[in-house]
Amino acid sequence: MKILACNSNRPLSEAISAYLQTPLTKASIRRFADMEVFVEILENVRGEDVFVIQSTSYPANDNLMELLVTMDALRRGSARRITAVLPYYGYARQDRKTGPRTPISAKLVANLITQAGADRVLTLDLHAGQIQGFFDIPLDNLVAGPVFVKDIKERQNGDDDLVIVSPDVGGVVRARAIAKRLDADLAIIDKRRERAGVSEVMNIIGDVEGRVCILVDDIVDSAGTLCNAAVALSEAGAKSVSAYVTHGVLSGGAVARVAASPLHELVTTDSILATEAVRVGHNIRQLTIASLVGEAMKRISEERSVSSLFN
Repeated sequence: MKILACNSNRPLSEAISAYLQTPLTKASIRRFADMEVFVEILENVRGEDVFVIQSTSYPANDNLMELLVTMDALRRGSARRITAVLPYYGYARQDRKTGPRTPISAKLVANLITQAGADRVLTLDLHAGQIQGFFDIPLDNLVAGPVFVKDIKERQNGDDDLVIVSPDVGGVVRARAIAKRLDADLAIIDKRRERAGVSEVMNIIGDVEGRVCILVDDIVDSAGTLCNAAVALSEAGAKSVSAYVTHGVLSGGAVARVAASPLHELVTTDSILATEAVRVGHNIRQLTIASLVGEAMKRISEERSVSSLFN
């Protein structure tokens, strides 16, 4: 088993390496003067089971190209099996045609990863479950739920009246799974989206008055949906509002928006490398997924069950 880290999230790769007690494979991944990607693997990988760790987050196109070129180098170096480990799968929100003459970019990216040489894919909390079907190779979709549940249990008082809230109808399955593990009630926010990136909260389904509300979602980008949801919950009488989100994209003015919102805390994972603004945000905190991803990689390498991680 060999672990190769690309450049998008080096700290997470090093944490996974430490968890598995396996050193990162020596490689040179750099840019030419015109920004073309060049990859050179500095160790023998012939016949090896290689895991390439790369989040295709901002800059998405550069990081995706790094992943593709690295896998091509491994394939030409005769690696026995190549597993693309994508803690964050970019382009996942473009999973269907939203209008005439628009792309399904999530499928295109799946084709690129497969053609570049991946034998299997390991990722975390895909935005839409059907993306698994875009691949003709095995894909393991991990969930951050157990990491969140453990943190919530450690931080909540025994007398807190918890309610898990889904910020939209599409996230109900994710929120219900966490609510079940915590033996908590479930609430849903019904919203109408006028255009991409802008949401309007319409109604809250469930009882939130005087209760500790925890919003659960997979991606926070502009943070507009989360902040609107927090305002609606506060106006409905919630005691406090926090949010647990797997992928903290947090682009543009998202950090300032979160800081000015009623959110007591926004908790994300380190699937995406935190920017300086995120690191200094007074109400933003990161949890590591190194042990979760590392354990899944170990089980894949040893041909053991990955799904039993979540039983």
